[in-house]
Amino acid sequence: MTTILIIDDDLSLCDRLAQYFRKFDFELLQANTPSDGLLMLDKHSPELLLLDVMMPEMDGFTLCRKIRRKHSLPIIMLTARGQLNDKVHGLEIGADDYMAKPFEPRELVARVQVLLRRISPSGEAEESSSKPDKLAFDGMTIDLQQQRVEVDGKEVKLTGMEFMLLAVLSSNIGKVYNRDKVISALKGIEVELYSRSVDILLSRLRQKLHDDPQNPRFIKTLRNVGYTFIAKPQ
Repeated sequence: MTTILIIDDDLSLCDRLAQYFRKFDFELLQANTPSDGLLMLDKHSPELLLLDVMMPEMDGFTLCRKIRRKHSLPIIMLTARGQLNDKVHGLEIGADDYMAKPFEPRELVARVQVLLRRISPSGEAEESSSKPDKLAFDGMTIDLQQQRVEVDGKEVKLTGMEFMLLAVLSSNIGKVYNRDKVISALKGIEVELYSRSVDILLSRLRQKLHDDPQNPRFIKTLRNVGYTFIAKPQ
């Protein structure tokens, strides 16, 4: 059974979701304060996190930023604040998806399933059978099975979404991906993976790779066209 953690001070919502998630073979662990959530995150190592924004102790944005210092698991933010600026802010600090309350539990389950498929090697078993386990370029190595990236010999911690974007681009050297192609390649839910979120995701990836967009080593932006991977293979 897949373990998911929800950090939300709405006890009633947590109980309802826990019952609903069991129908899909998900165990939903509950934490009702950020401090309890951090403890449970370290203790249980869940595969995905549902994170509320408006909570006591600290807000979800602050907590998300803190979690991203140590953990790369997928994060879906849940909040009554559904304005575009809030969604963009959540994505900028490391969230992978964002749902405004109230929402349909079935849609939340669908989003969870999409994110888990993205980071699961078995989710693309047939496609990966003919692909190498590792990719090597000047200044970068990528272990596709262990989802491990090294730049200049040092490991770079990426979130699941960031790694999947890098894997897509680096497996297709020279191919140009516009925003729509990125969304399609990541198998996202169209309502949330909009153009702005692709730009944010790429910006986060570049920062972690220390890749200067003005003088790129790995990912080049073609203005008004898209993105392409330019590192030379070894």
